[in-house]
This record gives sequence, C-alpha cells and structure tokens, in this order.
Amino acid sequence: MKPELLSSEAIGAALKDGYWRVSVLEESTSTQTQLRESSPKDGDVITAEYQSAGRGRLDRKFEAVKSSALLFSCYMKPNISKEFFGKIPLLAGVAVAKSINEITNSKNFKCKWPNDILFDEKKIAGLLCEAYGDGVIIGIGINVSTAEEDLPVNHASSIFLETQKIIDRNKLLVLILNNLKETIHQGCDLLEYEQYCSTLEKAVSITLPSGEVISDVAQAISEAGALVLKSGREVTVGDLIHITTSN
Repeated sequence: MKPELLSSEAIGAALKDGYWRVSVLEESTSTQTQLRESSPKDGDVITAEYQSAGRGRLDRKFEAVKSSALLFSCYMKPNISKEFFGKIPLLAGVAVAKSINEITNSKNFKCKWPNDILFDEKKIAGLLCEAYGDGVIIGIGINVSTAEEDLPVNHASSIFLETQKIIDRNKLLVLILNNLKETIHQGCDLLEYEQYCSTLEKAVSITLPSGEVISDVAQAISEAGALVLKSGREVTVGDLIHITTSN
C-alpha cells in the first residue's frame, strides 16, 4: 500500500472560505517548532511528510514512518479568554475524532482526556497545544496507514489497522481543519466533548507533574477543561491511564 502524497493544491482547493493557509513540507524537524519560529498568523498551517524531531505532550518523542501519518500544526486565535485556553485541546480532540469517524464511517474513535484519540483503548492520535501570543499553536499527529511493526508502543494503532480503510490524508486534513474552525471559533462549550470522551465514568490513574499519583473515577469536565474526579478534585494536567479490569 503506497500512501498518497500531501498536496497543497488539493488541500487549498477543498478548504472553505480562505481562513486556512497550508504549507506542505517534505520534511520538518517539528511542525510545532517550525510554525512557532515562523511568527505565525491566525490560520497558518504547516504539515510535513516526515518529522525528524517530532514531539508530543510532556516532551515525549513522536516518530512515524514517512507518509504513514498525518502530521501538522496550526495557529488559531480563538475568541475566548486565556483563562479558558485549557479547553482548546479538548475542542481540538472533538474535531479530530469527529473527522476520523466521518471519513471512516465509524463511531468508535473517541477522545481520551486531555489530548489523545483512541479506538478501543488503542492510541490513534495525539495533540499538543501551546500558547503563543494571543492564540494557540495546535499540533496533531495521527497514525493513518502505520503498519503494526512500525508502531511506537504496544497500545498504539492506526486508522488502517483498525478499519482496514485506506484514507487520503489530504481529505482527512481538510475535514479536520474545517471542523477545527467550526468547533473552536463557534462552539466553545464542552457538551460535545463529553459525548466523545471515553474517560468519563472510568476508573483512572493520573500521574501529576509533581510525581503524585491519583487513583479515582473521572466524573465530569469543568468549564475550563479540567477533569473533575469523584472526590471533587480537579486536575488540569497529568499523565492519565484508564484502569481496566479483566473478567
């Protein structure tokens, strides 16, 4: 299976209303870093066939075989106050999950708080959001056609492995960008996120940046995007694991 190449012409022709400006690169050290260093304007997007130094949340390395993943970063200035920027990764997650479900005719791609996309507890995509100026840079990496032997960890998977569908990354990027614009610029409440979130009502283990580990049940999402636990404690950042029990 030879993946199609990304095409700025095809992407630009399919996007709505001229808000997004997409640059396609053969290779980038990191689309997130490159976009930040370009002094981006609202609506700028960089996508690359390959990243030599890609990174995810908590400074984890993100690697993918060339052209097997959809890797891009975009800059947006949402019309919300900075105290609510914590909800942006969640809204972006909705846009990604919704787009993958639409292009695969599925309902099984879900959001894991705060920034992963799962299929049956297997990680398909990750997001990284960083404040920049008056807006935020949103970095997204999706395993599209990644083969099983090329997956970075045993709990990861790809769209192809889970659905057996060959996805055109140009079409997927267009869907995500259009949904991102609608979700973040027009729909700033988190009701839709709660419908997509697979973390709610699950037992979870969260490792905080301090090293403290919390075990509790995820109960709700706060207005600012924090995870509200059954104990009433709110968590804004941490490495979260769904706790599953075998019968």
